[in-house]
Amino acid sequence: MDPEGLEFQRERHVLFLEMMMERLPSDYETQEINHLTLAYFAISGLDILGALDRVDKDQIASWVLSFQAHPRTKSDLDNGQFYGFHGSRSSQFTIIDSEVSTHNCSHLASTYCALAILNMIGYNLSNLNSEAILISMQKLQQPDGSFMPIHFGAETDLRFVYCAAAICFMLNNWTGMDKEKAKEYIVRCQSYDGGFGLAPGLESHGGATYCAVAALQLMGFINADVSSKPAKSMVIDVPLLVEWSLQRQAVNGGFQGRANKPSDTCYAFWVGGVLKILGFYHFLNKGALHRFLLSCQSKNMLPDLYHCYYSFAALSLLEEEGLKPLCVELGITAINGHVWTTDVVIGPIRSSEAVHEKS
Repeated sequence: MDPEGLEFQRERHVLFLEMMMERLPSDYETQEINHLTLAYFAISGLDILGALDRVDKDQIASWVLSFQAHPRTKSDLDNGQFYGFHGSRSSQFTIIDSEVSTHNCSHLASTYCALAILNMIGYNLSNLNSEAILISMQKLQQPDGSFMPIHFGAETDLRFVYCAAAICFMLNNWTGMDKEKAKEYIVRCQSYDGGFGLAPGLESHGGATYCAVAALQLMGFINADVSSKPAKSMVIDVPLLVEWSLQRQAVNGGFQGRANKPSDTCYAFWVGGVLKILGFYHFLNKGALHRFLLSCQSKNMLPDLYHCYYSFAALSLLEEEGLKPLCVELGITAINGHVWTTDVVIGPIRSSEAVHEKS
């Protein structure tokens, strides 16, 4: 029990995630394109809460695998299309443009979420056609080292560099990206104040900073015990980054994503995760952050899945009793630094009927 009388209401959170697994409320109709990402939040949230035994593994595996894009022939790997995972059922629909019939694109973020889910439920990733994912992902990397999330007409920024790094890490195969080019792009994104913008020259942001630091960690450019190493040996300015990150904790105990912005639960993970990776987590005010997170528990309104999940992740970093530890740089549970896999059984996620009708 928190000194102010606030308590982590685990069972309520588990019931909420079970409900979201069973049927997404109508408010999520506009997010149908991100269905796989929403599933990641629900499943990973249940995993952190130690409640994956509430759901069915085989059905989830079949559901996730149904979103993978497959080349018809090996020569298709040269057509520039990305053969990862689609984000939803509607993104697999055929689009007819004049005489050309094609499909919407699979997406780097959806592929990261798919692999994370499969990893959590203990699916053997060697059963995947990882060659198609990695060969086609190479073509998404731009000359400056950044990544597009799909094979045409998309923005490039640190989010997708992170997704590419996490995909390669989970598949244990780095042929999908040029790590040196990606590192150079990340370094150019560090701002004068120490944080990272989504692209070079942009304002420092908590989410972008996590993507930068976690990607560097996954790629092996940030080693353990950064806090004990000389600053000049680092590929980025760590002291300035740590100072910027610690300054994001506000007087109410929560973290803001940018200077002069309100606190938000998700940044307790994004910025807190940066400090955890770098070995400076003990410098933040953990008690104040804990109270802030518990005070954000919803009493009557239906909370949003995104902020719920990252609140659980942040509480895991704080070692909340009963929560599993995280592999911070992957954003999924871990034991002894290794990705956690389990033999429990998890089950299907269904959108509301309204979502299917609209799609």
